[in-house]
Amino acid sequence: MTDNLPPGDNGTGEAREGAAQPQPWFPPAGEPGGYGQPPPFDPGQASPSGGYGQPPPGSGQPGQPGYGQAGQPGGYGPPDLPPSYPRWQSQPQAPKPGVIPLRPLGVGEILDGAFTSIRRNPRATLGIAALLLTASAVITTTLSLILVHYVGTVNLPTPGQQLTTEQASRLLTRMGEVLAPTAAVSIVLAFIVDTVLTGLLTVVIGRSVLGHKITAGEAWQIARPRLPALIGATLLIPLILIGLWVTYAIVLVILAVLHAPGALIGALAALGAIAGIILTIWFTIMFRMAAQAVVLEREGPVRALGRSWRLVRGSFWRVLGITLLAGLIVVVTAGVLQIPFSLLAALAGGGSSLLPATGGNVAGILISAVGGVVAGAVARPISAGVAVLLYVDLRMRREGLDLVLQTAASGGDTSTGDEFASLWRPGASAAPAAAAPQPGPGPGSWPGPGAGTGVPPGPGAPPAGGPPAW
Repeated sequence: MTDNLPPGDNGTGEAREGAAQPQPWFPPAGEPGGYGQPPPFDPGQASPSGGYGQPPPGSGQPGQPGYGQAGQPGGYGPPDLPPSYPRWQSQPQAPKPGVIPLRPLGVGEILDGAFTSIRRNPRATLGIAALLLTASAVITTTLSLILVHYVGTVNLPTPGQQLTTEQASRLLTRMGEVLAPTAAVSIVLAFIVDTVLTGLLTVVIGRSVLGHKITAGEAWQIARPRLPALIGATLLIPLILIGLWVTYAIVLVILAVLHAPGALIGALAALGAIAGIILTIWFTIMFRMAAQAVVLEREGPVRALGRSWRLVRGSFWRVLGITLLAGLIVVVTAGVLQIPFSLLAALAGGGSSLLPATGGNVAGILISAVGGVVAGAVARPISAGVAVLLYVDLRMRREGLDLVLQTAASGGDTSTGDEFASLWRPGASAAPAAAAPQPGPGPGSWPGPGAGTGVPPGPGAPPAGGPPAW
């Protein structure tokens, strides 16, 4: 009964005494586990699964693909694919000749590019901002000192002091005499300085996208012809917003003249105010790229507004979010930089004046002016850098600007003026980039459109032998 049983088995499933026990197999010394061919199979040895005549799982048989082949880690290898399917590889990284990679950007890359632009070319970013803001601060501070000298200080009443009608009238008159001229001059200067700064910094940061480093003088030569159009575009935006609110006010006045019910006027006033706020934010964001279109694309004021509208359309929430984030960073940065100057100005001025700029202490006024220059010189380039790089990102996403810039970067473009402006004009040719040889079909490559350019394959039909379009 037991003659035909394998050696070592007594018919009960237990090994007979004295019979040779199966020994576990280990790979030879120097070979990692799972490599090489399995040992010769002994039919008299029980398999790990408890059966007979079957090799251990995972060892496979010679000649079976994917399992137990020499050189495959752990005894498992990738299955063989049909020859018509090329193996996938990750997309090559986009070139980065300047402060950003030449492909559609993420939020972090936009912010990092703005700070990198400042770090790589501080003279043409921080230097330009500091120079213009210093000139503005000198003018406004001088005017404040002159007015304070001839009119006197504007001080608040002490706690518990009761003002008579004559004293209150004198205080309001003094405030008007000191604050009104200073505020008017400050607003005009701020508009001029902000417009010029926007033009100059747009040129500097636009060049830094290709890794070009230019001086403040070169930036002025490029931006100066565009300043009138830039001023026009900058004025058109608030005029459009003012017209929106004037229309709202006219409607309410007409309803009041027609003796409409008070409840109706109140409801329309509330709804109109909400709608006006929403439209104000909407128009502001939709016209966010107008300055960049004027300076880089050399558009006129009206065409620049239309150009900005087309670029931002469909990306409103993204532009709004990045703008708010950049604004928060700018406000925090400027506030932190101004804290020590504000404390020094308060100590120097005694803290009794209504505004630091109108106090009687010269030291306090000068310290406040220096703090404003330092804070603005750092904050303004950050804001301008985010705006320019956001504009570049929108154009790379919509118009393939990255291909044009890659062509210019690969050719070592160092042109200025009209030659450089041609890169930014809509419809600029990217034929040299498209004519570059692309990897052919075969293992280890994907020959889809945009290969090697950082642009994902388009929705068209794949080349012969490739997988179907997604």
